[in-house]
Amino acid sequence: MAANQDIGSLQMLNEKLIALERQFQPSPLTPIFEDFLKARHIQLWLKRDDLIHPIISGNKWRKLKYSLNHALFLQKDTLISMGGAYSNHLHALAYAGKCLNLKTRAFIRGEEPAVLNPTLQDLKTWGMDLQFVSRSDYRALRDFKTFDALPDIKPNEYWIPEGGALALALQGVAELISEISIDYDVICTACGTGTTLAGIISAVAENTQVLGFSALKGGGFLNADVENILRTASPLKDWQSCLSANKNWQIHLNYHLGGFAKSTPELSAFMAEFEQRHGIVLEPIYTGKMLFGLYNLIQQNYFHNGQKIIAIHTGGLQGNRSSVKLDGSVI
Repeated sequence: MAANQDIGSLQMLNEKLIALERQFQPSPLTPIFEDFLKARHIQLWLKRDDLIHPIISGNKWRKLKYSLNHALFLQKDTLISMGGAYSNHLHALAYAGKCLNLKTRAFIRGEEPAVLNPTLQDLKTWGMDLQFVSRSDYRALRDFKTFDALPDIKPNEYWIPEGGALALALQGVAELISEISIDYDVICTACGTGTTLAGIISAVAENTQVLGFSALKGGGFLNADVENILRTASPLKDWQSCLSANKNWQIHLNYHLGGFAKSTPELSAFMAEFEQRHGIVLEPIYTGKMLFGLYNLIQQNYFHNGQKIIAIHTGGLQGNRSSVKLDGSVI
């Protein structure tokens, strides 16, 4: 049976996956009250995907869910993926693999440290085999975009690209949209690989504006990547409608604050003030930058008065277990 037929034939969740999903909590919508929002008659909610599970939080679970189901359907016993030293994706994958009794292996960007950081230690504790690779070799791994594309992959192994960026990830992200019961005009998310953004685009009503906020410096390539993801996953929705001349989505590229895994005093102050006012913890790599950018756009009158906006807290707080160097990079 061809790979795409395998994927298309998945109708039911594996029993192991159902048992794991029973550990999850609903993702609430939290209203955010600010004077500058009230002055513009703008309503803002935060979709708290950070609360669905203490470890496999947010879009990490949503992107993995149906890929894990596919791996179980194909009777694979080993999951292989890639990520950085504070990868939220690998943190979720290692724990999910442990819960599902699947072996896990990961390519880690950079040299092996003398002492493992807390994230890497968790991966080891949960049984993930870590292989540290050079940055050039790590970049080369990004070329392998399907579950069976990794060179020399064995019949029992299942490859999950960086950030969980398989076509099946869109199906899990789309479930986030189905949970939203209020009317809204705009929905926003942070962008790393663009997979979460693509999943949202595939699921929202065509008159809903979708905004991504790149966590990467020079992230213009994400536009093409999102189009490619939508094209690959076209059975979920006619991708041509998503990419029409009057497309409803846009990626903002100017709120990376120095680049991926970099921060600034301004961002740190914003996150601290946000937590103090709202009791919600952010992190400096994804959601913190997205909300920083969103607030800036609102204050610049980017949105129409009276619009209703939902921002996705994509969870994954591993960035808060790091420290910030003098150059603003997160280590």
